[in-house]
Amino acid sequence: MGACCSTEVKYKGRRHEEDDLEGKEEEGQQEEVTTTGHAGAIVRFQGSFSYTSMYTRKGKKGINQDAMTVWENFMGEKNVFFCAVFDGHGPSGHQVARHVCHTLPYKLSTVCKENDVAVGADKDWEASIIRAFEESDEDLILEESLDSYCSGTTAVTVIKQDEHLIISNLGDSRAILCTRDNENQLIPIQLTVDLKPSIPSEAERILKCGGRVFAMDEESNVPRVWMPDHDCPGLAMARAFGDFCLKDHGVIAIPQVSYRKLTSKDEFVVLATDGVWDVLTNNEVIRIVASVKKQSTAAKILVYYAVQAWRTRYPGSKVDDCAVVCLFLKKRPLLTRSLSDMSKNVASQLDGADSNLISKDRKTEEGETVINCDITVDPKALDELNRVKAFTKSSRLGSLNRRKTSKDFGGTEAN
Repeated sequence: MGACCSTEVKYKGRRHEEDDLEGKEEEGQQEEVTTTGHAGAIVRFQGSFSYTSMYTRKGKKGINQDAMTVWENFMGEKNVFFCAVFDGHGPSGHQVARHVCHTLPYKLSTVCKENDVAVGADKDWEASIIRAFEESDEDLILEESLDSYCSGTTAVTVIKQDEHLIISNLGDSRAILCTRDNENQLIPIQLTVDLKPSIPSEAERILKCGGRVFAMDEESNVPRVWMPDHDCPGLAMARAFGDFCLKDHGVIAIPQVSYRKLTSKDEFVVLATDGVWDVLTNNEVIRIVASVKKQSTAAKILVYYAVQAWRTRYPGSKVDDCAVVCLFLKKRPLLTRSLSDMSKNVASQLDGADSNLISKDRKTEEGETVINCDITVDPKALDELNRVKAFTKSSRLGSLNRRKTSKDFGGTEAN
């Protein structure tokens, strides 16, 4: 599925305007839920407000096992934000995800206040976050109402104050940053690594602890973690809360923690579970979020795109749960672009392109893909581009208010 810079969505011959999506009564629609957290923080589990957009939708696999939260004035500090998404798995994964969603930010806030840790590049942050993650994992064992032996959850979190951004990741949910390059074009920067057993260092730790890593015949490209003497549970990630059947065999609850200093070129951060990343590239995600008219609808529209991508790309598979949190770094609307600007941008991306596929993958030192921006070019897309060019040359208006294009860009991704 291609994502162009437009707030008009089209799938299988049907168009959906952003305003229609905002007002549509559908499964997964959520009202704002707000409560008070540790040190007086404002806690949200759904809904949107000035700087954040949140949305989750149940897939077709059963109960929604995803969870999400946003804490404003985290640790009692004004304009400090904590954002997180969680992806549960296993028979009780939904309960584990919701439990950690409620307890982890409280634990982290408490630990940081006790140690008087300030937001910034200070190494004390890493120690405090790791401690909070490990203690939250230990608390699951003591929670008699939860069966976390073969169930668990991922977690990806960010803490933001002013120009400081601290990222923590456990599992295969993901966080990305939308920023601008030297030519003022939007580009994605992946802030986390998908911590899967396919990463050599992760697999090495698991094997040293007696765990096994192999893929099933029907999923030859998906390595999983198995107990030493039993073909279970087949965990598709190398780190997680819970999953105590594998905690002695290399699966850990220690997050990867990183720091980034934000600049004026940075636009927003997107956190999402793998129900989004399995079907949309990083580049598609930032294009979708950047093109919304109302920032409050960004998460919902992104989930809508992901659901349609599941149905289009994997018609025989069950749609996965999706959870998204968008943290905007600027309050103003991101894009108000004319059709002429849009066509020039598409043209610059298609110049010199093959008629098949251009792959722009970047790898970490361990071989993990961190930016996967695939652009598929087909004749329909080229015809559409020529029609847009012709229109913009002959028209003096060429604004987004005139929706003259009658087709989308097929499988073409406009960068």
